[in-house]
Amino acid sequence: MSLSHQFVFGIYPYICGAIFLLGSLIRFDRDQYTWRSESSQMLSTGSLRVGSNLFHLGIIGLFFGHFFGMLTPPEIIHALGVTSSQKQLLAVMAGGTLGSLGLIGLIILIHRRLTNTRIRATSRGRDFLVLFWILVTLSLGLSTIPLSLHHSDGGEMLKLMAWAQHLVTFQGDAPSFIADASMVFKVHMFMGMSLFAIFPFTRLVHVWSGFAAAGYVLRPWQVVRSRRIGL
Repeated sequence: MSLSHQFVFGIYPYICGAIFLLGSLIRFDRDQYTWRSESSQMLSTGSLRVGSNLFHLGIIGLFFGHFFGMLTPPEIIHALGVTSSQKQLLAVMAGGTLGSLGLIGLIILIHRRLTNTRIRATSRGRDFLVLFWILVTLSLGLSTIPLSLHHSDGGEMLKLMAWAQHLVTFQGDAPSFIADASMVFKVHMFMGMSLFAIFPFTRLVHVWSGFAAAGYVLRPWQVVRSRRIGL
């Protein structure tokens, strides 16, 4: 392995994770008024609903698909009667569907932001950075589908899973599992990791609010008792 490979896939993920967590915390502590999605719905509705719904459906599905798909130990998958080949086929089908939905929605949102004069005038450079960064990341992810189908035994998928699982358990040999992986996979992974690094500096921080809203729904009932005041 080269030193650059060891850095990008062995050290860089931790750097991105630290920036993601600490950056989000610092921004919430110092700039709470910027902690929002900065929606442009008031400027123009148009295709926002369709594009936003498709984009969020695809991205949220891909996030949880990657999270559970990469971090679930193979032993658990095999115990459920699912072979590596079957899991890879399922991942390709689900990822391809969700990725396509997300890509269509993203293209609609980009087109809207570029062609609507009012929205473009209020957009910032970081808005376009996020949109096009996700566009490239999604496109690279979809381009890995033919490679995954070519390795129908699930071997490539097992390498990626081993890398992710050794990474989150802080084992230093994680980069070695993907040393011979296709460059398309590696670039896609780099773009995905870097997205977490730019996360705290963009409107993406509103994702945290989404998780907080889910927690609010599950909150315990508030008990309110009347207070009697004696005369």
